[in-house]
Amino acid sequence: MSLYDKYILPHLLNCSCNTKPFIHQRKKVIPLATGNVLEVGIGSGLNLPYYQKDNIKEIWGLDPSEELLEMARKKAKVEDMDVQFLNAKAEVMELDDNYFDTVLMTYTMCTIPNLSQALSEIKRVMKTDGRLVFCEHGASPEQQVFKWQNRVNNVWSIIAGGCNINKNIPSIIESSGLIISQMETMYLPKTPKILGYNYWGSAVLDD
Repeated sequence: MSLYDKYILPHLLNCSCNTKPFIHQRKKVIPLATGNVLEVGIGSGLNLPYYQKDNIKEIWGLDPSEELLEMARKKAKVEDMDVQFLNAKAEVMELDDNYFDTVLMTYTMCTIPNLSQALSEIKRVMKTDGRLVFCEHGASPEQQVFKWQNRVNNVWSIIAGGCNINKNIPSIIESSGLIISQMETMYLPKTPKILGYNYWGSAVLDD
């Protein structure tokens, strides 16, 4: 791990993902989490203030960055929340089958190297009547914007810790065998179009 990844990137991500447009989106989806919750890519814990605690039984937070998890632990203490933290990758989760009512992902799918494998793991740990709640950014439906996303993606990914801005999130979710039951889209205000095309909603297991 480089010095940039260890000491600079975690704080950069914490700041850049905590602007008003991102907070507004988090407030839309985090309260949908209920029961046993697994937050994949919990990062620095930016979602923790927006959980409806009365609707939550357990929260598990998974992230491959120990530096971000340390920030999340401090956030959980401030919010007086009991969170089970796991320093692990989403592609291989040492968690029980059929356990979680809600799997939550916000601005995480863009950074997972093997997203198809991660979604396969998510399907495994979700209860049969559970759901994936997501809020992500990715490929724009506008061809001109999408062209620019492709042009800058490699450089952006290096700067932003593996974030890819050109992933077709709905297509990847549905190709995993999950069914998107609800979804909305828009460009985030006051955000460059190449970074700000958002998808948010929920997906369930295919019967």
